[in-house]
Amino acid sequence: MKEKIHPKVYKAKITCACGNQVELLSTKGETVHVEICSACHPFFTGKQRFLDTAGRIDRFRKKYANLNK
Repeated sequence: MKEKIHPKVYKAKITCACGNQVELLSTKGETVHVEICSACHPFFTGKQRFLDTAGRIDRFRKKYANLNK
């Protein structure tokens, strides 16, 4: 194996927007913030809900509102 080509691996604290925190290995840094995790994602929780991040649903409805007329 070649030397000095591998990224540095950190023991990172992953923090979700829901408040869940997990410690994993990461090359991104020591602290990583994510919008969604397995504790709040509908696939893992089994609960159906809309995850509207940054108003995407509102932007979509506003963009295509005039097509039905």
